[in-house]
Amino acid sequence: MQTALRFNENAYTVRLFLPHGDPDGLRVIDQPNWSGVGVAFPRSAYKEVSSRDEFSRTGVYILVGPGPNGSALPSLYIGQSDRVQTRFDDHHKKKDFWEWAVFFVSKDNALNVAATQYIESRLIERANSAKRCHLDNGNGPAGPNLGDADAADAGGFLRNILRVLPVLGISAFEQKENKTVVSARRLLYLRGIAKGIKGLGYVQPGGFVVRAGSLAGGSEEPTIHGYMSAIRKDLVDNKVMVPEGALFRFTQDYDLSSPSTAAGVLLGRTANGREEWKDETGKKLKKIQEEEAES
Repeated sequence: MQTALRFNENAYTVRLFLPHGDPDGLRVIDQPNWSGVGVAFPRSAYKEVSSRDEFSRTGVYILVGPGPNGSALPSLYIGQSDRVQTRFDDHHKKKDFWEWAVFFVSKDNALNVAATQYIESRLIERANSAKRCHLDNGNGPAGPNLGDADAADAGGFLRNILRVLPVLGISAFEQKENKTVVSARRLLYLRGIAKGIKGLGYVQPGGFVVRAGSLAGGSEEPTIHGYMSAIRKDLVDNKVMVPEGALFRFTQDYDLSSPSTAAGVLLGRTANGREEWKDETGKKLKKIQEEEAES
């Protein structure tokens, strides 16, 4: 007997077209019933992309490159233009950090400069709040004052962009979940041997959220993985973790890539998150996941 699939109201479709069949090359992105289209491309494909019709339209764009000084977080630059190619030509000559980029325009040329300025300002605002990248913009623009209808249209276009970006591997704009959603999560706890280390968090699809107020170790063990050490440095630099005595306190909820990464950041060493994170009864995450898989 087959089990009927349950419809998830949050489900959506993203379509990727690969003109050359290369998942790392030029990609054209759209969604059903959306007036927008995105084009993602490596810097090496700039000449080819510059000949595309979309490049001459009004739009918003993101440049993506590695973080500075071995950072685990990417570097991003967010911009907009009444003709995307004009700004890209300048960035291609003057900005060295970016390795690939994505831009979004409307299929019917309905997107205007006021709307792209609004979207640009909201993306910068979200990136600054999430603290999941190094933003090359400096101070972001305040954005235009749009009427209710125009703001709703621009906001709808932005929501579709935010749906697409994680599919492309950009998670720098992810926001904290609302309190109602968080309260429904199964909270997990971590305590280190070192005095005072304690974590609170929960599993979510694709990662693990460490809750604000969690306390991480102030020092690292020599065996810690370099990537883990880089993440801790990023969190301190971005004031996600701030000194509190001999420890670091999380100032906000923060999404890390896995339970093990979250445990390692808190403990200052390599850690198996499925063993370290436990529920209020002391049951390990590993056992919880095994039971859920069998149910």
